[in-house]
Amino acid sequence: MIRLTFDQGTLVAEGSAEELTPAAHLLTWDDRTRCWRAEARRYGPVMLALHHAKAPCEDRARAFFPREFQPRGDHAPRSHQQAAFHAWVHAGHRGVVVLPTGSGKTLVARMAIARVRRDTLILAPTINLTFQWHEQLEGIFGMPIGVMGGGEYRIEPITVSTYDSALIHMERLGNRFGLLICDECHHLPAPTTRLVAIQCVAPYRLGLTATPERADGMEEDLFNLLGPLVHRSEIGDLEGEVLAPYRLEAVPVDLDPDERDAYDAAYRHYREFARSTGVNLARPSGWTEFIRICSRSREGREAMAAYRMQKRLARASRAKLRMVWKLLRRHRLERALLFTDDNATAYAIGETFFLPVITHKTKISERTRLLDGFRSGEFPFLVNSRVLNEGVDLPEVSVGIIVSGNASIREHVQRLGRLLRPREGKQAVLYELISQDTAETYTSQRRSQHDAILRKLPAC
Repeated sequence: MIRLTFDQGTLVAEGSAEELTPAAHLLTWDDRTRCWRAEARRYGPVMLALHHAKAPCEDRARAFFPREFQPRGDHAPRSHQQAAFHAWVHAGHRGVVVLPTGSGKTLVARMAIARVRRDTLILAPTINLTFQWHEQLEGIFGMPIGVMGGGEYRIEPITVSTYDSALIHMERLGNRFGLLICDECHHLPAPTTRLVAIQCVAPYRLGLTATPERADGMEEDLFNLLGPLVHRSEIGDLEGEVLAPYRLEAVPVDLDPDERDAYDAAYRHYREFARSTGVNLARPSGWTEFIRICSRSREGREAMAAYRMQKRLARASRAKLRMVWKLLRRHRLERALLFTDDNATAYAIGETFFLPVITHKTKISERTRLLDGFRSGEFPFLVNSRVLNEGVDLPEVSVGIIVSGNASIREHVQRLGRLLRPREGKQAVLYELISQDTAETYTSQRRSQHDAILRKLPAC
């Protein structure tokens, strides 16, 4: 008789090698404990292999049971949600669903929970998004919803958690849930975050994201952890029906003459230093090598200072601030989000125009107050440095101004997604301020390589 147990994030199989032959390719012999082991995520495939072989098995690994989850209300899914759900079911209740921000990922999750009828763990990257899930699921199922994170620790048949909080407890709770739902699942392949999925036995898995692509190319690891990409809907597929119609405007900005001279000098300085030391900044490891070499000498530290100077001038020149003011006046009767790539630029805009600012340093209570004020219209404009790229529901916002950003396509699409929550008569617009003849021109071209962006660009 084979016996399966769960031990600190791993699956343990006891039995003879002959008995375990059907699942041998999934197991590894441990000389220390004299038993077979596998990552907890292999529970589903191990059980399936043993079941097909009709091998007698005593399952003590799982601690979840069938449940009856009855969603309240009549929320008929739209066609794209139906298609996503059925694709996930046909893939064996495992896989990644790609849906744009604002297109109803929560409803797909609700359908999955009701279908599987097993204890469910929903993971989100931030505490705000975790509490948002908590509130929505309590309304949907009319039952207590557990929560881990933000000082809370309550386990219920349906529990929501931040990735970080789940990681702390997964060695102990990894066998508690049969369905694992990962929101913004592109975070999952990170070196530590991935352990949440590895140490969880959940045979049923659903990944939700608007942008699965990662700068490090590790989206394949995402599919290994959760299952294949089973459905993808793009912004362009849903614009005007499920999502608000939108337009994009690239706004070129010329540096003032003195800032132009300062930028050119600083740019030449750090580039010439990089060339003289043999650093190739185009290589993946080039930037790390540049930092290391700069730290070794006075000339290197001066080169780093020059790099920071040209970056600051491109991000937050006087001309950009004047353009920000022009756009704010143009949209003075609308709700606008301003995006920056760094805290310094966000604070500079806030101080210049007396606007509220949210950064990663903003306390949760202050952040909540500012977001509530923005939703109510008390604050028509809100500045943030990357922290509102994802995980916040702001249907009121119709204008976005990218003052600065990086080359990430995902970040650009996420920022666009903040504006696309539908509302009667809404026409969203996303402005991108680009300092002409600077590195921002290349950065802008890089982050525009997405269908939702390309289809709105003027034809060449």
